[in-house]
Amino acid sequence: MEQVFALKYVVAAVVYSGVGIMILLLSMVIFDKMTPGDLWKDIVQEKNLPLAVALGSMMLAVGNIIASAIHG
Repeated sequence: MEQVFALKYVVAAVVYSGVGIMILLLSMVIFDKMTPGDLWKDIVQEKNLPLAVALGSMMLAVGNIIASAIHG
């Protein structure tokens, strides 16, 4: 009887997830460097909604690209 969850698939999923999260964090840091001012302070303290929407959109777009690249 074949196992439902083979170890190699679990390890591959964890590795790909880690790589995807690291790429997403790196793209967020690059986005932070491209925008003037402190990104976190602008969003949290000054409640800059357009900046939060732009950051969320960027993260969704990069996340979709990473998921497509991993899926194949």
